[in-house]
Amino acid sequence: MRLRETPKDEPEVNLTPLIDVVFILLIFFMVSTTFQHESEIKIDLPEASADKVDKQEKVLEILIDADGHFYIGGEQVVNTELVTLKGAIRKVLGDRKTMPVVIRADRMSPYEAVIRAMDATSQLGLEQMSLATNQPEHGGK
Repeated sequence: MRLRETPKDEPEVNLTPLIDVVFILLIFFMVSTTFQHESEIKIDLPEASADKVDKQEKVLEILIDADGHFYIGGEQVVNTELVTLKGAIRKVLGDRKTMPVVIRADRMSPYEAVIRAMDATSQLGLEQMSLATNQPEHGGK
């Protein structure tokens, strides 16, 4: 007597619960993550007891970090040469002939970098120049 063989069922793996768990983990990490701007330029300004000046609308800010690198408009200038710095300033100025300049130099930045920034702005005819500082915490004059 010949009996018919019953077909064997292939075992199935249901991936739906696994995908659900992965998506829940993904959503959890996306919600719990804090986004910080790690690319911000770290500058520690020196202190001075001078009075605060009201900030004007359009100001050319030149940032100088502790290593003497220049940043204009949040972008690093390619090198520290005077010609390159003047070109970057011209690019920001555009058609304007005058604009107030604020130099924000780290307290540990090389003195030469500050002088180079001042020289570049004066060669371009920018006469309104100031150096940014922090107010002392103890408030003493």
